[in-house]
Amino acid sequence: MKAMQMKDYGPASDLSLVEAQKPSINEDQILVQVGAAGVNPVDTYIRSGTNNYSAKFPHTPGSDGAGTIVELGENVVGFKMGQRVYFSRNLSGSSAEFAACAATHTFPLADALSFEEGACVGIPYTTAHRALFGRANAKAGDKVLVHGATGAVGIATVQLALAAGMEVVASSGTAAGAALLREQGVTNVIMHNQAGHLAPYQSLETGFDIIIEMLANHNLDQDLKALAFGGCVAVVGNRGTVEINPRDLMARDASVVGVALANTKPHELALIAKALRPLFEKGVLKPVIRHRYPLTELAQAHEDVLKPGALGNLVIQIV
Repeated sequence: MKAMQMKDYGPASDLSLVEAQKPSINEDQILVQVGAAGVNPVDTYIRSGTNNYSAKFPHTPGSDGAGTIVELGENVVGFKMGQRVYFSRNLSGSSAEFAACAATHTFPLADALSFEEGACVGIPYTTAHRALFGRANAKAGDKVLVHGATGAVGIATVQLALAAGMEVVASSGTAAGAALLREQGVTNVIMHNQAGHLAPYQSLETGFDIIIEMLANHNLDQDLKALAFGGCVAVVGNRGTVEINPRDLMARDASVVGVALANTKPHELALIAKALRPLFEKGVLKPVIRHRYPLTELAQAHEDVLKPGALGNLVIQIV
């Protein structure tokens, strides 16, 4: 099969197209013919060996993807040959024509979604759902800030929060991002590159019940001042350190929680997938694809996914 691989940790430019052995599976696994692969920041961390991530070599990047089942392990139940599925945290890398997948991390793909859209579900929507409902205990009527809302996880969070009846404020760093958020139904968009953008919300009366934070090292100290009483910041993204004043938490009986998808247990993943599917089928949730790349341009996608001003998902077209 064709696959993009690299032989050691390094920059995206070290990725190259190779003829690789099609993965074999054991009795508990699924072989998927990949239609499209998602590109997420974590893929770049694994590729470069940063942020405590590691890889085995030769390494084929890609956690998320969608495609068709072509082989089933004898112990696998609930799936059938030829079924359309999406997957995350696969075993062999999704930037290839075939991927070996764990049954616990493979889920039926909604009929309403293409393979390219399905490749956007695994990390972004599962992370967004867990951040809102699993970690921040969000509910209808909550006032929610999605801080850095135009990336893959941000858009998914916005869609889920609006669908659940929350009052959503979302931030962007560009006019194009603000326009995208308004297209999603956000009526209150703030620009996080403007000084004092959180000032109107930094009181107990105007603060947020929940803040979903995509860049904690830059924003967390100001986020804490923008919480309502009993509010919560859920940290989804971080790229450094930050100094905070714990009294901002104390004054509000507030909390900060971490969100790491790798900590989610298989039964939780199954429940999230079950909750998401009807919303995809009805069109309530709809992945936004910013750019599609051929397999040979994976290196460019790895560069682009870390650039500021994200506008949705990046997808690798396999077939």
